[in-house]
Amino acid sequence: MELEGPPEQRSVVTLRDVAEESGVSVSTVSRILDDRGTPSRTATATKVRAAAERLGYRRNVFASNLRRGATGTIGVLVPRLTDAVMALMFEAIERAARRQGYFAVVATCGDDADAERRATETLLDRGVDGLILATARIDDSLPASLRERGIPHVLVLRTDGVSPSALGDDETGGYLAVRHLLDLGHRDIAVVTGPWFTSSGQDRLRGAQKALAEAGIDLPDGRVISTGYGVDAGSEAGYTLLRAEGRPTAIFAANDNLAIGIIGAARNLGILPGQDLSIVGYNDIPLASRLPTPLTSVATSFDQIATTALDQLLSPQPAGVPIKRALPSLIPRASTSRIS
Repeated sequence: MELEGPPEQRSVVTLRDVAEESGVSVSTVSRILDDRGTPSRTATATKVRAAAERLGYRRNVFASNLRRGATGTIGVLVPRLTDAVMALMFEAIERAARRQGYFAVVATCGDDADAERRATETLLDRGVDGLILATARIDDSLPASLRERGIPHVLVLRTDGVSPSALGDDETGGYLAVRHLLDLGHRDIAVVTGPWFTSSGQDRLRGAQKALAEAGIDLPDGRVISTGYGVDAGSEAGYTLLRAEGRPTAIFAANDNLAIGIIGAARNLGILPGQDLSIVGYNDIPLASRLPTPLTSVATSFDQIATTALDQLLSPQPAGVPIKRALPSLIPRASTSRIS
């Protein structure tokens, strides 16, 4: 960092300057001021940090990383940041990266495979040390391409079954959601799941089917709608299900946006969520508990997934164990009730 003063008097504060100021060795200063580790609380450490602050020293992360052959930057790819789940996931990754002395940068690509590849190459061109992909498709070729090129990467919130992946246990989550509805006495249950090309949508539906099968209940094709993950998609699915003759008494929506759309459709049709219709969402985004009728939802631990993903990306992983799943939990609220 440059000190204030006339141009001819300005200089860069170095580790040696801090060492001389605090009366310790350069190696001691380097170790204490390396913020990638747990901060030391010793008297020497306190003295060194005080000297560094007095002199205006800033650690040169870029130079340090160059010496290690790295940039200290993690690239994160998401479909969009307007989606609350993607925003929450990136924030969790950024926190996890910061704890390990890395900086996370994000790129968006929508749901288009070509845009995904272009965004990936842009991140790689910026010299990122590795990639974390929160993109949703399971039919794209990008993970295989990254494996062939030896590029460190981890998938989050989904898996292709081969690349290292950190995600929630979506099948268990789907099971918990529908088991909750069954325990409340519901037998006519519909499922609004995500797109067919998402592992999360497929796994949550599989979990729902497992719970229904255990109860001896069939899930007819007319009670399953596969759609996008947005609020508008949920609203459209809600109208389709709730306008039909013999509407379901309960709906499991495979994310909270879908559930919010269904709640809106229900209210417009004069159907009261939590009374006339039970609804369960997924991910437990912050808005879920703040709705006029607080939403029962399956909570996903984004911070646990992010920490696991960083560990997978930055540490050698044992062969044959690339997929790690965080257990979800059901949060009951007023949008579900016992059937009359």
